[in-house]
Amino acid sequence: MTLSSTSQAQWKALESDPDLKELIAAKRRFVVPATIFFIVYYFALPVLDGYFPDMMSTKVIGNINAAYLFALSEFVMTAVIVYLYVQRAKHFDELAARVRAKAGGKV
Repeated sequence: MTLSSTSQAQWKALESDPDLKELIAAKRRFVVPATIFFIVYYFALPVLDGYFPDMMSTKVIGNINAAYLFALSEFVMTAVIVYLYVQRAKHFDELAARVRAKAGGKV
């Protein structure tokens, strides 16, 4: 299926729209650092456990050691990232609505 020359022109115009560029840049500014932080934090547990087993096996509360607390903190960290994304998504939605309005609601 090919696009008509009119729809191709519309897509080209939409591609150069400053609001679309702002939307893409705003999402990228959040998603890329958040993803990098998540991956580093997630893989820190096995790395720390592998290289510093004595530190990670340190008892903190009863039989709960530092590794268990770190593992549980990953759930908290994930919830924080989700919360922050939901807050930023409101701005993304506003930008997307502007782009859709300019495109005539066809996007």
